[in-house]
Amino acid sequence: MMKPKVVVASKIQPEVIQFLAQYCELVVFDKLSSENYNDFLEELNDAQGLIGFNLKVNEHILEHAPQLKVVSTISVGYDNMDLEKITNRNVLATNTPGVLNETTADTMFGLLLATARRFTELDQFVKSGQWETQIGKRLFGTDVHHKTLGIIGMGGIGTAIAKRAHLGFDMNILYHNRSRNKEAEGLYNATYCTLEELLQQSDFVCLMTPLSAETEGLIGEKEFKLMKETAFFINGSRGKTVNEAALIAALQNGEIAGAGLDVFEVEPVQKDNPLLSMANVVTLPHVGSATTETRMKMSMCAAENIVAGVTGKTPPNVLNKELLQKNS
Repeated sequence: MMKPKVVVASKIQPEVIQFLAQYCELVVFDKLSSENYNDFLEELNDAQGLIGFNLKVNEHILEHAPQLKVVSTISVGYDNMDLEKITNRNVLATNTPGVLNETTADTMFGLLLATARRFTELDQFVKSGQWETQIGKRLFGTDVHHKTLGIIGMGGIGTAIAKRAHLGFDMNILYHNRSRNKEAEGLYNATYCTLEELLQQSDFVCLMTPLSAETEGLIGEKEFKLMKETAFFINGSRGKTVNEAALIAALQNGEIAGAGLDVFEVEPVQKDNPLLSMANVVTLPHVGSATTETRMKMSMCAAENIVAGVTGKTPPNVLNKELLQKNS
């Protein structure tokens, strides 16, 4: 019996390739480029599955993959995939939620601490030989403990951030979400509020929403003006959930105290981006889940999704669940 064909659209760990090879005929592209893109499209012609990091699937890809049954992105975010068109073609779409919650929460809380306590700025101060005497008020940071943290997007990652903040730093937790999160309210004393209330009352604002039509540009000029002048803004969602020009203006005008950013409107970030020259901005290269252990878990989760989908089983993490009801 022939194995179903799966196209791998990015470099993934050898252990995951070995797992996939037990069930699938594999065609692996470690990196897509202009040189191999036509070969990639040709291989899709008789493929039942497609897997890759932050997988991009649009109408063009789907037109070249008439036998596709399942697409599996190695990420929790799926804004690169046109879910409507994928669903219309009766293709299952999957992602890797859950396995990266704790690691990403570590990153976001670390980013919050680094921003408030000016870790990267002070690191460079020491390394550049400027530390010649006891530092003065000019280089003091801001306390994190017992402050108010507002989390926009209280999903799995947001809840894990709330845990760290409340239990570890005695922070007061406010949150805004599409629906109430009873777990966070019960375990971490989180208070549900409107976006406006959260922005006005929080000492730290952490944005953790997925990117969608509803959340694109969610935080802009109006929202930054609502924040305290002493507040810090942390973005671990997607760059386009924020009007970056408005963020830059808010920082330049002193409307907020600083920012910690793991994501940007354009990635990799452009070298002339004003954010890169601001001492009160900590920047990371979109590394929320980037540890060896977690990336392995994500890849294996995505592999399990694809194997289930191409062998007629229900993948563990289906995004377009309406297809399951339609095909049941």
